[in-house]
Amino acid sequence: MKGTVLVKPNEIQVLELETPEPKAGELRIKLTKVGICGSDVHLFLGHRLLDKALTIGHEGLGYIDKIGEGVQGRTVGERVVIEPNIPCGHCKHCLSGNGNICVNKRVIGVNEAGCFAEYIVVPANFAWKIPDEISDENAVTIEPMAVAVHALFEAKVKPGDAIAVVGLGAIGLLISHLALALGYKVLVTEINNHKVAMATALGAIAAIATGDLAQQTEELSAIWEAHDVEAVFECAGVSHTASLATAATPRGAEIILVGLANQLATFRPLKIAREGIHIVPSIIYKHPFDFKRTIQLIASKVINPSFIISSHYPLQDLQTALSEAAKGHESKVIVNIA
Repeated sequence: MKGTVLVKPNEIQVLELETPEPKAGELRIKLTKVGICGSDVHLFLGHRLLDKALTIGHEGLGYIDKIGEGVQGRTVGERVVIEPNIPCGHCKHCLSGNGNICVNKRVIGVNEAGCFAEYIVVPANFAWKIPDEISDENAVTIEPMAVAVHALFEAKVKPGDAIAVVGLGAIGLLISHLALALGYKVLVTEINNHKVAMATALGAIAAIATGDLAQQTEELSAIWEAHDVEAVFECAGVSHTASLATAATPRGAEIILVGLANQLATFRPLKIAREGIHIVPSIIYKHPFDFKRTIQLIASKVINPSFIISSHYPLQDLQTALSEAAKGHESKVIVNIA
C-alpha cells in the first residue's frame, strides 16, 4: 500500500508499505480522508519525539475493507470513522469509567501506525459506522468534534449560561459551535482575526484583550464579569493563555483545561481558593459515550462541524499540508487518500 512515514522532524517520506491484515476482533479500513490535528503538527515539528519512524495521523474516515475473525454485525463497504484512542479496559482508570486517562492506552498515529496511509487495522469497536445522512466532510471531523463534546459536557454549565473560549484552533471553534447550537452565550478570545470572524459569524462575541498579562487580565476580567461568564475553556494550549485564564476567570466559575500546554503556567492559589474557582481537566473523550453523542448530534443536524475545514491536500503532499498547518492560519486541513 502507499503510505507515509515521519522519518525525522520536518521530513515525511511517501513509501510502499506492507498492507496490514486484521487479526481476530479487528477490521481493516481503506482510508479516504484524514484530518490533520495539532498533535500531528507537534510530532512533525519535533516538539514531541517519537521512538521510531512512524506513520502518523489519527482523524481517519474510510470503508471497511476486510473483517477479522470473530467480528459480528459488520459488513465490507461500511463507511466508518476511527476512534483512535484505545484504552486497555483493565486498569483501575478504565474500570472506573476513565479510559481517557488509561496508562496503557493505544494511540493510533503516536505509539502505533496511524492514518496517513491507504489502509489501517483497528479493533471493531473503535470503527464507528456513519449514518447515510452524515456527509464525508462532517464525518472526517467527528474525532475533533468528540473532543469538543467531551470538553463542554465536562463543565457544569448548562444551555443559557455564558462561557468564554480562549484560543480558536479547531477545538476552540468546535466548542464554540456546539455551545452556540445548544443555546449558550459564547465569548471568544483569539489573536487570529480570521478565526475570530469565523466564530462571530456563528454568533459568538469577540472579547479581545491587548497588552501584557496584567493588562489582558484586567480587560478580560471586566468583560467576563459583565457577561456573567460561568466557565472558561482554555483551548490555546500555551502557558500564557493558561496563566491568563486562571488570573481572569470570574469568582465561582470553572476553568476547563482543554489545550495541552507543556510549559509552566502560573496561578495564585489564594485567588483560586478564596473565589471558589474550579479547575477541570478535559483530555480527549470517553469511550464509547462521546463518539456516540457526537454522531447523533451531527445526524440530527444540531451541529455541522465541517465548517472548520479550510483546505485539502493529496496524500503525496502530506509534507506540504503539515507545513501549512504549522503556520497556524488554517482551521482544519484534510488529506485525501484516494
